[in-house]
Amino acid sequence: MGNREKLLEAARQCLFAKGYERTTVRDLASAAGVSMAAIGYHFGSKEALLNQALFEALDSGDQVFGPSAGETDLGALWRGLIEAFSANKTFWTANLETVLRAQRDPKLREQVAAGLRQGRSGMAREVTGTVETELSEEAIRTIGSVQLALVSGLMMQHLTDPESAPTADEVLAGLRALAAYLPEKA
Repeated sequence: MGNREKLLEAARQCLFAKGYERTTVRDLASAAGVSMAAIGYHFGSKEALLNQALFEALDSGDQVFGPSAGETDLGALWRGLIEAFSANKTFWTANLETVLRAQRDPKLREQVAAGLRQGRSGMAREVTGTVETELSEEAIRTIGSVQLALVSGLMMQHLTDPESAPTADEVLAGLRALAAYLPEKA
């Protein structure tokens, strides 16, 4: 593993252990076993390294979305997501911090927007069980967008007020109840 890969792995570990704001250049270099200058050489800045590690972690989904990622059973999917929010609070807080920082950084905002587009597609895949390349644009824009919005809102509730945040069963019951109020046509 080269220094670049070591730094990405170290950044990922730091995001889960310390979060975005509390991770220092020294933390990253020490965890990777490289000089602090290697961060600038390979990524330009600590922020660029942490952003890339965050986006790669979200893209891979392994430690991030929990054990039920890849299931089409919505109950299992929501239970896995809620478990991931509880188990990886520091990581999910770093995710929210990145969204807020993106409002002041046009380049980061483009990266976050691209990640959201990919997230919609991934969420549509998770819900329908359909391979992403076979998903219709409508499924991505409807199922994927709504699921991503629900994930974001539920994540904020579980990070901020976990004692009163809804369980997976309550989310599903809420969705069923909401469906009763949907008009025939918008």
